[in-house]
Amino acid sequence: MSSILTAKDLCKSFAHNGGQVHVLQHVNLEINEGDFTVVMGASGSGKSTLLYALSGMDKATSGQVLLNGKDLVKMKEKELADLRSHDFGFIFQQMHLVSNLTLLENVAVAGYLSHTRPAKEVKEKAENLLEKMGVADVKDHRPSQVSGGEQQRCAIARAIVHDPKILFADEPTGALNRKNTKEVLDLMTDLNRNGQSILMVTHDLRAALRGNRLLYIEDGSVIGELTLPPYEKEDEKSRETQVNSWLTSMKW
Repeated sequence: MSSILTAKDLCKSFAHNGGQVHVLQHVNLEINEGDFTVVMGASGSGKSTLLYALSGMDKATSGQVLLNGKDLVKMKEKELADLRSHDFGFIFQQMHLVSNLTLLENVAVAGYLSHTRPAKEVKEKAENLLEKMGVADVKDHRPSQVSGGEQQRCAIARAIVHDPKILFADEPTGALNRKNTKEVLDLMTDLNRNGQSILMVTHDLRAALRGNRLLYIEDGSVIGELTLPPYEKEDEKSRETQVNSWLTSMKW
């Protein structure tokens, strides 16, 4: 399996009260094509900072983040913006949908901004994705008129309308109830089965079970890794036991 994103000796520090807070410390890892990679760790361990540094949303203090041989750490903001609109997709706990646009418009706008296909094709793809996500019947509604689960499914469609190389997800189920969490995780699992590479940060065991590669971060360093076969519903109980055992060994 080939690597599509590589971090080398990645560090991130912040100035605080006259000193330095080291949030990421010499992280080395590869994100492989087709993997569903999950990053876990205690609150404040650096897992979201790692996601932001790997995606170019936040610039590392030192080290490298390599995509197709290009170092994101050395890129100017316009280059990073272009990269994010073409190669990366993002899902967050808070959906960040534009309130005065319909769900269809929210998805289509992301496709227009990527300039990867004609406007007519973008709209058709946006409509197809909303159909696939099970929200086609509310595509002309604004975000405030639909449920949180429907908003998050729209956000997933928006994140993949431009065919990103990697889908980054930061606590994507954190604001959802149990039913909507399962629906969103099922959608992400299906995307991964169809070849979408995913990097997800979560504190939710139910979400973590969907990954085939789990990383554990503590004090800004990756201290553990667990490799699993692709997720299958019928294996969930044994998978949960294995992941729980691993998390216990990580002192989660």
